[in-house]
Amino acid sequence: MADLSGLLEAQRLAVLRDGAPGLKERLAALDGLAALVRRHLEDLIAAVSADFGNRPRQETELGELMPLMNGIRHVRRHLKGWMKPQRRGAGLAFQPASARVEYQPLGVVGILAPWNYPLFLTLGPLVDALAAGNRVMIKPSELAPRTAEMLRVLLGTLFADDRVAVVAGGADIAQEFSRLPFDHLVFTGSTRVGRAVMQAAASNLTPVTLELGGKSPVLILPDYPLDKAARTLAMGKFFNAGQTCVAPDYVLVPRDRLDAFAQILMDRVQAMYPAISGNPDYTSIIADRHHARLVAMVAEATAAGAQAMRHRDPGNDAARLFPPTLLIDPPVDCMAMREEIFGPILPIIPYDRVEDAMAFVNAGPKPLALYCYSDDSARVAKVLDGTRSGGVTVNATMLHVGQEDLPFGGVGESGTGAYHGREGFQRLSHARAVLRVGRFNQSHLVAAPYGKMTQWVTRLFIGGPS
Repeated sequence: MADLSGLLEAQRLAVLRDGAPGLKERLAALDGLAALVRRHLEDLIAAVSADFGNRPRQETELGELMPLMNGIRHVRRHLKGWMKPQRRGAGLAFQPASARVEYQPLGVVGILAPWNYPLFLTLGPLVDALAAGNRVMIKPSELAPRTAEMLRVLLGTLFADDRVAVVAGGADIAQEFSRLPFDHLVFTGSTRVGRAVMQAAASNLTPVTLELGGKSPVLILPDYPLDKAARTLAMGKFFNAGQTCVAPDYVLVPRDRLDAFAQILMDRVQAMYPAISGNPDYTSIIADRHHARLVAMVAEATAAGAQAMRHRDPGNDAARLFPPTLLIDPPVDCMAMREEIFGPILPIIPYDRVEDAMAFVNAGPKPLALYCYSDDSARVAKVLDGTRSGGVTVNATMLHVGQEDLPFGGVGESGTGAYHGREGFQRLSHARAVLRVGRFNQSHLVAAPYGKMTQWVTRLFIGGPS
């Protein structure tokens, strides 16, 4: 804890010593980060794959490196405009005067990063923090130790510790990290751990951005072609073997299309992954305990009467290769319907009316993402108006997260606050209000002792008898 506090103190002193970095310094930091990633691309991809046991390089490129680099380019293009003070209107009663909002760095930002996308969900918040002019301390996940160590070494060659510092360690270090008096703390992970992080931060009144998870639903409306839905749904769900915070967590489908959809979806999955064991395109589950949890989840659901439709290849337990599995109409109180799955298991639930499907979604906590499949704009609008979620993709899954000009964040139990792009810059900045009083401002005329002038001014702006 002393080492962590020492790092934080060093960064705080650097803030006081050097002040807020200007546009040129911020752009140089972003350019340096982009060049560092490009230079060590192969090593980073290999480290992530080794941490998982196997993850195809294409998933690291598509799911981590591409959105990271796109995000840096977007921030570079717009940062100058974001940093400019914004003119605001000064009230008539306070004239002559001018008003503006200036975006200042918060100071020192802490980032508690997860294991499932250990590059993008570590470096993405770092991009926003650097763009906003902050110093940063990072605690990567201990479940991706090779990636964490590589980030520690590489970022250490680019930044001094009083600018960006990476802290290694296990869950005990993460707990201590969350108790530090940061100026802001960004956490990405489970809702359960998010509660603990928020409680720890509260002791210092540290503001938090929590990117959590939850059970992100898919609503397939009656008009949408099942085979077309299956194509993008299969990709979104089984990308990274389902270990994605915005992965579809269950599907609501019209009751008379339930069996047909399940078969179409499994056919699509098996076309994407003809084999599971030995397939370089299929990702391993990150750890033994996570794999065991998925096994228990399917066993519980089938024991309670759910039908399990499994991939023809049973996978490989020793290599933590869990086969894609569909759970047909599982009980609502089973683990697969109570908890975020975070793996290649997908419950499929029948509904009779769209209103029933919306009620099913609304009966649970607000999800991080919602996916609606329909070509009927009025029906889509009805679903979106009648539900709440952190974000939405219509007629596909997960793609809204990769949009640099859209905020990413949850609501309720799926998170608080949003980042990416402009929203990330603003989230990790302080919007400072500045009022400049003009030379001939006469506000002192309404000071005590109060007389007719004060009465005249208040009646003028409040209304009523003079």
